[in-house]
Amino acid sequence: MTHNHNQNTLAFLPTCSAEMAAKGWKELDILFISGDAYIDHPAFGTALLARLLESHGFRVGILAQPDWRNPQVFRSMGRPRLFAAISAGAMDSMVNHYTAAKKIRRNDAYTPGGISGKRPNRAVIAYTAAVKGALKGLPTVIGGIEASLRRLAHYDYWSDKVRRSILIDSKADLLIYGMAESALLEIAQRLKSGEPVANLKEIKGTAFVTAEEKDDTIEIPSFEQVSESAEAYNLAFKLASEQENPFSAKPLEQRHGHRKLIINPPSLPLSTAELDHIYSLPYLRKPHSNYTEKIPAFEQIRNSITSHRGCFGGCAFCAITHHQGKTIQSRSPESILQEIEAISSQDGFHGTISDVGGPTANMYGLGCGNLKAEKNCQRASCLFPDICKNLMTDDQPATRLLEMIRRHKKIKHAFVASGIRYDLLHLQKQYFSDLLQYHISGLLKVAPESTSNKVTRVMRKPGAQVFTHFLEQFRHKSLELGLRQTIVPYLISSHPGCTVNDMIEVALYLKQHQLKVEQVQDFTPTPGSLSTCIYHTGKDPFSGQKVHIPRSTKERRLQKALLLYHLPESKTDILEALQMCKREDIAKNLFNDHHSQKRHKRPQRKHNQVTAKK
Repeated sequence: MTHNHNQNTLAFLPTCSAEMAAKGWKELDILFISGDAYIDHPAFGTALLARLLESHGFRVGILAQPDWRNPQVFRSMGRPRLFAAISAGAMDSMVNHYTAAKKIRRNDAYTPGGISGKRPNRAVIAYTAAVKGALKGLPTVIGGIEASLRRLAHYDYWSDKVRRSILIDSKADLLIYGMAESALLEIAQRLKSGEPVANLKEIKGTAFVTAEEKDDTIEIPSFEQVSESAEAYNLAFKLASEQENPFSAKPLEQRHGHRKLIINPPSLPLSTAELDHIYSLPYLRKPHSNYTEKIPAFEQIRNSITSHRGCFGGCAFCAITHHQGKTIQSRSPESILQEIEAISSQDGFHGTISDVGGPTANMYGLGCGNLKAEKNCQRASCLFPDICKNLMTDDQPATRLLEMIRRHKKIKHAFVASGIRYDLLHLQKQYFSDLLQYHISGLLKVAPESTSNKVTRVMRKPGAQVFTHFLEQFRHKSLELGLRQTIVPYLISSHPGCTVNDMIEVALYLKQHQLKVEQVQDFTPTPGSLSTCIYHTGKDPFSGQKVHIPRSTKERRLQKALLLYHLPESKTDILEALQMCKREDIAKNLFNDHHSQKRHKRPQRKHNQVTAKK
């Protein structure tokens, strides 16, 4: 970042000593270090947390994408009075850098110009080491998605081994996991009051390392055990998953040699009032004024609104529940309308809200209807294997919210671009109808991930029958409304449990239902997820059943080709897959073109055309 100082920079949180001086500050209380560019927008965790601390009277600076090889960069804003808060950014740095095939990505959406290479591999470890070298003795607190999902000993796909807790490897003083507002604010307030960082051992949503004995912990297999034994790894995963309910969880203990890693229970979900306060803070809703190139991630979300956080879907491959929690925390309609006023008053706004949603758009306002049961609930998902009887599925809060937004005098269009759980929509008839009529820009994102019932059971997703019913309803309702609308279905190839034969069935399903996928998400074993645990051990940690793992490059290639059955360049690989499974007889069916130009011109065929990009 270059530093041309003018009046525009004063409203941002300082990013250098000159900007501190312009505010009349001689020192910071807290220094944030992030692998992302500094975008002062509530969709980005560093800005959100920094503004929250600022609102409580702390002087906060942001060091965005620093050169981790240069100690002087970390001294450029002086020594902060309290601590450094360190994050890899909005993504795990290894996921950010590498594809599922372990090839280096050519771009980084969180960097000006989209260029790659502005953050190190294993960024939390690299940044923490840099801070410890440049600012000796300064307390370090790590957080964000990378630290959160690597808090225990974990399988790392890129080194193909079990790694120690990132807290051990980084040598940081504390780790915050999950959504960090409550924990970070308590740490800041207690350090400000003079408590040493070594005393902060009972804060919810944090982890620390100790040599002392601690009572009332659930001990899980040690790092040494889980790195040597798949059975021990599965047991550790199962025991840890049983302590994810923030209302009833006990601390976890995992030994790493002679040291004990203690994971305190998760932070409690935020109330609507607390969430509203966070989103009312004075965000500028734009990147720092010294950036000269566009930042792709910002361009995508600049006029979007986060209506809620959390997800009770519990998909096996997804990190959201592990990071944001299962409890849906919804903002008030008034808070959201205030944000719309802020967006609509900005230069360049033309009346379109690009997204109103969260991890799953149609979970706004939903939750458990039995508070006593919720406090002791052990279900990983409120939807799988069937919808919980205690789940409130009333669509009126979400329906009313969307109606208020579309009636706003400054809003021409308000789209829902976040993913939708289609297995809820049959209980949300008004929301479904309004969604199709007013709130999709011709495309609706849904994630069947597979249409093989055997595979969706491993994924903890609904099977083909539920998706087929949704597909029929979507097409029928869109035709009734006279709208040409398409579905963006997300599908995963090479997920644990999926064989080439299973993927042949998926290809046949796609052909039968006239679905075309342009790009495929090849399964990547990301830290912390159930699917990654299964990938590593070859067994389901809950049932103990063996699960097929597509590991070879050949099998992964063939599975991907089958999802792209309609592309001419896939034909050779598909024929190889059919021959391998002794199913050559279906080749004619699979390659017969039901999407001929003549039929494609018919309105219903245009309507039924489905593409996906991911």
